[in-house]
This record gives sequence, C-alpha cells and structure tokens, in this order.
Amino acid sequence: MSFASLGLAKELTRAVADEGYEHPTPIQREAIPLVLAGRDLIGSAQTGTGKTAAFLLPILQRLAGGQSHALRALILVPTRELAEQVLQSARTYGRHLSLTAAAIYGGVGMEPQTRGLARGIDVLVATPGRLLDHMGRGHVDFSHIEVLVLDEADRMLDMGFAPDVRRILDALPEERQTLLFSATISADVDRLAQRALQGHASVEIGRRAAPADGVEHVLVAVDKLQKRGALARILQAKPAGQTLVFTRTKYGADKLVTFLRREGIAAQAIHGDKAQSTRQRTLDAFRNGAVDILVATEIAARGIDVDGIRMVVNYDVPTDPELYVHRVGRTARAGQRGVGLTLMSPDEWLLVADIEKLVGQVFPREVIPGFEPATRPPEGRLAAVEQPKPARSVRMRAGRARR
Repeated sequence: MSFASLGLAKELTRAVADEGYEHPTPIQREAIPLVLAGRDLIGSAQTGTGKTAAFLLPILQRLAGGQSHALRALILVPTRELAEQVLQSARTYGRHLSLTAAAIYGGVGMEPQTRGLARGIDVLVATPGRLLDHMGRGHVDFSHIEVLVLDEADRMLDMGFAPDVRRILDALPEERQTLLFSATISADVDRLAQRALQGHASVEIGRRAAPADGVEHVLVAVDKLQKRGALARILQAKPAGQTLVFTRTKYGADKLVTFLRREGIAAQAIHGDKAQSTRQRTLDAFRNGAVDILVATEIAARGIDVDGIRMVVNYDVPTDPELYVHRVGRTARAGQRGVGLTLMSPDEWLLVADIEKLVGQVFPREVIPGFEPATRPPEGRLAAVEQPKPARSVRMRAGRARR
C-alpha cells in the first residue's frame, strides 16, 4: 500500500517520499482515511510507529484548501521537546504547501511567540500551560479552529495537565474534529475522550502497554550503590551508538553524568532545570550523533524522536509499569532493533515484577562479575539464573542492535 492510495494529495506524498518513506505504517493506514473523512478518532499504537504523521498528513490536506494563516488546527502536547518535534514534522510534511506552523511552550520568552501569533498561523503546536498564558492575554483566536489534536494524552494527564486541558476544551468551538493519540489508553484517557470527542472511531495497533517487537529486554541485577559502576562498565564496553539513560530525578541525572565523565565517558544530561536553549542544543547534538550518551528524566525525554538509539537504560526502575513501555519505546523505532536494559537493585524487584506482568513477558536476567547483588532475588518470576553470564553477554546484546 502506498501513501497515495490513502487519499493523500500529491504535495503530501511528495513530501513523504522526500523523507524516504515508501509505505505507511499500520497506524497510518488505519487512521489517515478516517481523519480525512472527518471522523473524531482515538489512535493507540506502540511508541515509534508513526502516530505523528498519522494525524499531521490528513490535517495538512484538510487545511490546504481553506483560508490561509487563520488558526485552524491546534495540537496540544505535554512537553516543549515534543512541541518542537511536532512542529518540525509539520514543516517537513507541509513543505510543498503554503501553510504556516508555530509552537509555543514555556521556558522561553513570551514576546517572540506573541509576535508569531499576531502574524497569523494555520497550525499551532502548544503545551497547555503556555497556551493558557497566551489565552489570558488575548493573544489567541480560536474562532476558526477546525481540528484539535491531543497528542501523548496519557503523558499530559500523568503530568497533571488535566485541569488545563479542560479549560482549553471549554474555549474551543464545539463544531470541530478532535483526534486523541496516545501510546496507552488508561481510564483517565478514556474519561478525557468522552469529554472531548463525539461519535469517535478507534484505531488500536498492537496490544496496549506493549513495547515494540524489536526491543530485546535485559535485566541486570546489581546492588543499588554499585549501579553507577555497573553502568560505566557496560557503556565502556559497548560499541559506538546512541544510548538513552533514564533517571528518576534531575539531581540524579546530573550526579550520574558527573560520575560518567570522571570515568572517561562523554555524556550529557537533559532535564527540566536546564534552560530551554541548553536543552535544545543537547537534544540536537544527540539527534545528529555528536552526543552518544544522553541521561534524561522521564518528562525531558518525551520529545526525543531519534531513530538511531541502540539502547535504552533504566538506571532507576520506573515506579509506574507503563513508564517502562514509554522509555524502551525510544529504541527499536520504525522496525529497527534495540536493547532495553534495566539495572535492578533488590529494592526494585517488585517493580520489575509489575512490569513483567503488564508486558506479559519474563525478561532474561544478567549479572556482571564484580557487581553481583549481595542478596539473591526471590524464586519465581525473578528467579536467579544458575550460571550468571559475564559482562560480555550484556555488551554483545548491545552490539547486535542495529539500525
């Protein structure tokens, strides 16, 4: 199946071809015709399967034939990194159309955004908080809105944006098309959909809360105080390639980067306490390969869309099992292979068991000689292997992941 067979205009299929995409992904095949038909839609698919193009392409086609430079499409996203990512995609896919797009988010000055809104735009990508700031100052005209997209809806709700989203919904025209896209569909997301959508269609690709098929899951059992050393051992041994490391806190990210640099490992951190300009430079460097190892907090990593990530490391096991799915979804994107490696200390065994239950898999476990945990895991789902494999087995797994 081609993109043209979905009913997309030649300007859009040309832009898609410019990016080297020949065939639509499953979520794109199912969602694009429904969006083109004007249906409200809930779209759910594994991370990295092309959800952004699934809503952007039909939206751009809808807007191409109408009034220019009046705000007609609003895309709400949870983070500024994701806002920049969606904006770049809108400009990429719309390069052969006379449409304009802009993004507004916190952490930067209001004035440049205000000037952009005053000039007139067709597509606005926004984080809820900053959009409300502009709404309160009368900078935004919603009277021409035709399409609303709630992107990464599960993350927006997890981050506490539900009241902001409700205020924005109340300010929008009732006659509109609404699209909700999310990696997972929780009860909270269902409630949001009932409020925002009318007579919607649903597209669900794959099992809910399932990582991409190309992810190789590895657990490394290690004592908590030895995690830094174990991670350094793994990173020093692995072949060249990009690695994303998740920590639970901003302080933990900075502290880990300082340790890795002392060990001769070039790493950068990205989190909410860093200036937006610094975050963007770091993210750009990671995206273009100038930085191979990026240590990030959960929220800061939401906009990272890099096809070449070979390994995701859970330095801290996520307390919410669904966060594991989001994290490891940064690798094995678009049909590629990747490794999801989790450093598991004894106090995190039950968290890992919850993840295995949600995902429906028992993950293989490793230990690294010299970094074995003092306490053996309980028997059962997390039973210890009889003959622990050496560190080389972990390194080889990282090496097999390829673009």
